[in-house]
Amino acid sequence: MKKILLGLILVSMQLFGLQLGEIPSDVILDGKNGGKVDGNAWNSSMLNGKVHVLFYVDPDEKDVNEAFADALKVAKFDKTKYASVAVVNLAATWKPNIIIEALLKKKQEKFPEALYVKDKKKVLVKKWSLGDDASNIVVFGKNGKVLYFKNGKLDKNEISKVIQLIKDNL
Repeated sequence: MKKILLGLILVSMQLFGLQLGEIPSDVILDGKNGGKVDGNAWNSSMLNGKVHVLFYVDPDEKDVNEAFADALKVAKFDKTKYASVAVVNLAATWKPNIIIEALLKKKQEKFPEALYVKDKKKVLVKKWSLGDDASNIVVFGKNGKVLYFKNGKLDKNEISKVIQLIKDNL
């Protein structure tokens, strides 16, 4: 009985949240749930073919991992093998969506190599158990599997390790 219960617990843990070495459940952000800044749908299946770094951020926590974002810029990874996605958790802030969306549109124009996405209903919080009202970093391999996940600020040591992890998987 204990083995069956343990097995059920392990299976249920894999159904929810992110698991290292696993491809997370498919998520689509569109319409009332959000989507890309240009109005098109965003699908997590787009996290294939390249190493992707996904920032999932409450707008009020946008500067928490600025040192990591700066380190990524300095690394100058080959854009044919690497991409970044910033998903903004619009439901986590008191700031009006219309203002944040205008800022995101300007950022998308200024940094076309990054992809900016809106999550209006905390879809990734619910489907992938990402931290709400927080800054999350997720690194995906070329095959869409989770290589790294952190909810909160990366310290200098973690930044170095994640940069090396990305290099090793390009």
